Amino acid sequence: MYIKYLKESFLDHCSKFKLKKDHEQIVVIEKLVQFYENNFRKSSFLVRIFKKQYKKFGFYLQGDVGVGKTMILNFFYDYLDIPKQRTHFNEFMISVHDFLHKNKNNNKSENLLDLFVKNIKQRIELIYFDEFQVTNIVDAMILGKLFKTIFNNNIKVIFSSNTRIQDLYKDGLQREQFLPFIKIIEDYCVEHELIINEDYRKSGIKTLERFFYPNNEKIAFQINQLFREITKGKELSIKTITVKGRNFFINKYYQSIARFDFKELCAENLWAEDYLSIVKQCSLIVIDNIPNFNDENVNEQQRFITLIDIIYEKKIPMMVTCEVSLDNFGSSTKLSQVFKRTLSRLYELTSPEVKIV
Repeated sequence: MYIKYLKESFLDHCSKFKLKKDHEQIVVIEKLVQFYENNFRKSSFLVRIFKKQYKKFGFYLQGDVGVGKTMILNFFYDYLDIPKQRTHFNEFMISVHDFLHKNKNNNKSENLLDLFVKNIKQRIELIYFDEFQVTNIVDAMILGKLFKTIFNNNIKVIFSSNTRIQDLYKDGLQREQFLPFIKIIEDYCVEHELIINEDYRKSGIKTLERFFYPNNEKIAFQINQLFREITKGKELSIKTITVKGRNFFINKYYQSIARFDFKELCAENLWAEDYLSIVKQCSLIVIDNIPNFNDENVNEQQRFITLIDIIYEKKIPMMVTCEVSLDNFGSSTKLSQVFKRTLSRLYELTSPEVKIV
């Protein structure tokens, strides 16, 4: 693998898929080449001595929704011929908590986070977190120690995020316990902001064939008619999902096509681990009666954001009915910035670009 050809390969990729060749994206590619050179390239003895002083083991790409962060980092990740892992942050943290829980009584002599990271080190050299965001206080309290251990074990990490490092978990509960993690990420990561005044996810999407609004009898008739066509010949059943002894029932399940009311998913005490288990059973997800959001339903909005993140990560097409159009969605004050990502993803997941299998 010749990293010096990454830029040329990226330009060829843009031409092949008819993507706009944006100067700011090219700058990111050039910075990624430098990141690779500083961390992975084999070099002379003198250069290796110098690199021992280099501690930028992470690359943190920040920018607004739809500017191409994921596309660029996916391209870089796929180009690398090294042991690596691409994972959703929620899934990663679930694996951390599961490991800590399972081993809490088995290892007295070694810190469990150290042991968890050593297990990672045996398998991979680089972790890729797309759309990195912290919303859980339980995660926030251990992230500093966890990522300091990851970097100390010379595991490289690349992040994409809508949020600047300094603003992560902003206004979160007990944020002071999160500040050591921010300091570690700032110390160990190259941070770059990708600024493009266009949401490429929305570009070219002329109609949202599976986004229905407002909630009225006419819309209900339209989506029900489409749903009957999609599920024709499929058997209705009740699907039971069990997560750590807790049961969740998909009451409208048609051989991997699942239909929910918004309240079933986001008004109940469900979180990332539950959503991951639900989404894994689905090839199409239909959600009815999505409300507009404000400060009165911030908890439901937070769950909805997490749910859409997971659906997007798994690339599951959606069909929804909503109180308002995507362009007229409100938001709670606390979640207004991160919710932009959710809306952009909804544009994509309900568009003709994401096909129903």
